[in-house]
Amino acid sequence: MKTNSVLTISNSITNWAEKYSEIRNHSVEICRPLEIEDYVVQPIVDVSPPKWHLGHTTWFFETFILIPNVPDYQVFDTQYNFVFNSYYETVGARVIRTHRGNLSRPSVSDIYKYRKYVDEEMQDFLQSEFLTEEIKPLLELGLNHEQQHQELLLTDIKYILGHNPLFPVYKNEDISKKEHSENIEMIQFSEGVYEIGFEGESFCFDNELGRHKVYLNDFQIADRLVSNSEYLEFMEAGGYADFRHWHAEGWDWVKQNEAKSPLYWHLIDGKWMNYTLNGLQELDLNDSVCHINFYEASAFASWKGMRLPTEAEWEVASNHFEWGSRWEWTNSAYLPYPAFKKEAGAVGEYNGKFMVNQMVLRGASVATPIGHSRNTYRNFFQTSLKWQFTGIRLAQ
Repeated sequence: MKTNSVLTISNSITNWAEKYSEIRNHSVEICRPLEIEDYVVQPIVDVSPPKWHLGHTTWFFETFILIPNVPDYQVFDTQYNFVFNSYYETVGARVIRTHRGNLSRPSVSDIYKYRKYVDEEMQDFLQSEFLTEEIKPLLELGLNHEQQHQELLLTDIKYILGHNPLFPVYKNEDISKKEHSENIEMIQFSEGVYEIGFEGESFCFDNELGRHKVYLNDFQIADRLVSNSEYLEFMEAGGYADFRHWHAEGWDWVKQNEAKSPLYWHLIDGKWMNYTLNGLQELDLNDSVCHINFYEASAFASWKGMRLPTEAEWEVASNHFEWGSRWEWTNSAYLPYPAFKKEAGAVGEYNGKFMVNQMVLRGASVATPIGHSRNTYRNFFQTSLKWQFTGIRLAQ
């Protein structure tokens, strides 16, 4: 069994400087369509201002790569550790998450100067004798960390613009992947002992290790995701008014929030409209339903007389269907795999500290950067959250 570590070094990366530039530049490209005012908005606690993402990912490389490994390195600004530390208790005090939107300073231009400064220092570092084999795993973690924030960037930008009363267009580009099949086919799997978890020599996070056996009963899993038209049937059948399909906590959520539809759906003049990155558009009934929380996914499955798959069932079955357009809710709590061990220091805070009160999502989404998805990836969110690109795959 592979020893537990936060990551493994990817043998495919032969030019670290080139890979670093490629990934870092993509973050800037995501922000290119924004107006300067868009960079500073924080509508809710779960959504961080785009400029904070740009600063935080830069802080990661400065704090964990440059400061410890470059002699006489001069930090760009001594206050930035307080401003851009996210949740690393080991690294020191930080701005409370809810206050990120109050940071009118540092300015957007200051943060881009910060990125330029750190990127130039990193390019020198990556082509120097200071880049040792021992540092490469942490460097690759930093690159994958940036890709995680690229997905969050796009997700947060959609929330920011989608709650602007003018419903502005982010970018005239269709990134959705349509579901065209009218009927859902159920794929059958026999009971038995299966193995799940990461194996191989490429990158993975610590929560994907170590590979282990699981026993599964007979199960069936859908060959495609639930569509908007199917979810609309649930709504029109009174799904949000029937407590029988909801967990008790979910039913409380429905009543407290007067929930009636997925996020970004708007009933205007008797017609369902949906805010997309292309602006407000008529609901595409053939597209996969998106932006729903665990409560809604579970209630829909119950209404259909089915359930959500466990994460083990999803992984075992994942080679038999297409995935990647939505993060798919599973019925599994986010818990450590056997032999999971938190690393010492700040890196140990990356995943393990969040293994409570969260549910696992599997797959990827249209917002996931290219090369940042695999069928062992364990995403996780709280049950009430729906701003991510989340969808439903049924099982029974």
